[in-house]
Amino acid sequence: MSETTQQITVEDDPIEVRKAKRAAMIEAGENPYGHAFTRTHHVQELEEKYAELTDGESTEDEVSVAGRIMARRVQGKIAFLNLRDMTGDIQLFCRINALGEEAYERLKDLDVGDWIGVHGLMMRTKRGQLSVAVTSYELLSKSLRPLPEKFHGLADKETRYRQRYVDLIMNPEVKTTFEKRFKIVAAIRRYMEEQGFYEVETPFLHSILGGANAKPFITHFNALDRDYYLRIATELPLKRLLVGGFEKVFEIGRQFRNEGMDPFHNPEFTTMEAYQAFSDLEGVMDLTQGFVQAAALAACGTLQITYQGQELDLSGNWRRASMIELASEGAGEPVDFSRTREELVAILEKNGGHAEDAWGKGKLIAEIFEAVAEDKLVQPTFVTDHPLEVSPLAKKKPEDPNVTERFELFICGHEYANAFNELNDPIDQAERFRAQVEAKNLGDDEAMGYDEDYIRALEYGMPPAGGVGLGIDRLVMLLTDAPSIRDVLLFPHMRDEK
Repeated sequence: MSETTQQITVEDDPIEVRKAKRAAMIEAGENPYGHAFTRTHHVQELEEKYAELTDGESTEDEVSVAGRIMARRVQGKIAFLNLRDMTGDIQLFCRINALGEEAYERLKDLDVGDWIGVHGLMMRTKRGQLSVAVTSYELLSKSLRPLPEKFHGLADKETRYRQRYVDLIMNPEVKTTFEKRFKIVAAIRRYMEEQGFYEVETPFLHSILGGANAKPFITHFNALDRDYYLRIATELPLKRLLVGGFEKVFEIGRQFRNEGMDPFHNPEFTTMEAYQAFSDLEGVMDLTQGFVQAAALAACGTLQITYQGQELDLSGNWRRASMIELASEGAGEPVDFSRTREELVAILEKNGGHAEDAWGKGKLIAEIFEAVAEDKLVQPTFVTDHPLEVSPLAKKKPEDPNVTERFELFICGHEYANAFNELNDPIDQAERFRAQVEAKNLGDDEAMGYDEDYIRALEYGMPPAGGVGLGIDRLVMLLTDAPSIRDVLLFPHMRDEK
């Protein structure tokens, strides 16, 4: 390739141009990737401190700031740079007289995307722009890849999720979502600690599948030469701690389910599970309402929020209603166990559902609820008394063995939490595990295994307890008005790039 051809190629390729600048700096003995820089302020602090500075006013106040160049404009002997740090943007006012010719020429060679540290004096331009009048600067990191234009390069959601680091640079509102996520998790943690709960950590690797019905991820444990499962729930280890004498425990952590992806599901997700000895569903409802309200106040500053155009009131005490009550309301006629199976099938099919031959009355009632009531539960509602047929691991309600001591929290037609009066009878639990094993042998790859150690723990005695599991990602979606779970995961799982 001739020298002329090579020069044209480099000039046409912005990445190659920047690589050439990097090489020239190294050749001149300069480090294009800098070192530690001591700054005196973040941008937001400067905006607050100098809010009263009048147009055209200069100061002798020396400051040091650092960040990424987001825009640059050179006008002869004056240059304007827009610097962004984690708190905001500020203008850098750069004059050849203040910097000297050599430094000014090097400054003109900086690119949008470069990280720099600057020292300068605070001022406000005649046009009212708060600025740092730069007296010196240093390059902290050379950017080799140009940032995309906001409305072109990152309009595609797939690209934004895949290259979250660029999404965060170009779309500041995305960072706000994850700042709120931090506040939500921190608020839940504080609330639980204030209620006397201990935060614990339990294993990610389980030798036996348990705590939920889900298809697992399988990995091989070399030291033990056997397969293990990535956990699908934290339930069974946490309840072992109740046996051991902890009365209030919770865990915030990742779960892994080898299942599909959609706007409300990701194979890797975060839950908060909590168990309280000597409590029941009423106590756990109060607890759940409390930590959700605490999270909303921390993230939104109010309990009156909007999710995807729907106005929500998270204040006060939330409605509590049985699944049968809500299904009957939605269907406009009684939906309960006094109806014949044929009558329940007719109600379901009249409302757009389809009944399987193997379904009993309990499953039919649950399906009718889903068809006629679930979408209408916009305001927060605790749905109680689930049929035994769809809650095989829950305690039966003493006064009605057809239903169980369980609730789900629904908001905007979606489930956010699931809770039980925990089963503490080891004989009953063993029978249910055996039924799960039988289902697994018949081909149900989501059924649980038989956990002998958990049965042994229950045989030592577990106190009556209420337990709840909350989907953290879904709650963050609700409180940040995000339509997809991918919007609240920093690095959602994606198909391979083509």
